[in-house]
Amino acid sequence: MYDDLIAERLSKLRVQKGVSARDMSLSIGQAEGYINAIENKRSLPSVTALFYICEYLAVTPKEFFDNETQNPALLNELIDEFRGLDDDSLRHMLGLAKSIQAKNNRRQP
Repeated sequence: MYDDLIAERLSKLRVQKGVSARDMSLSIGQAEGYINAIENKRSLPSVTALFYICEYLAVTPKEFFDNETQNPALLNELIDEFRGLDDDSLRHMLGLAKSIQAKNNRRQP
């Protein structure tokens, strides 16, 4: 059960980041097949390794396990950009976001 969740989420977030499993494995200080083994459900990361994985993917552990947020790293980047905006600009961005969401909702059956 958890191996499916971890494997699928790791694969999705890694692909969104645009990095290969091999490169990610080496970047977090593991053997080149480490991420591939997790994604293929042959192993699970330790808690420490999971923290390194989350740090590499620029997500919190909570965001890693939150399947409702499709691209948490991108969402965090967007939020960081919004932090510097004044109130008027934030209101405009909120209106734009609501408009986009309404269009998306109308397209879905």
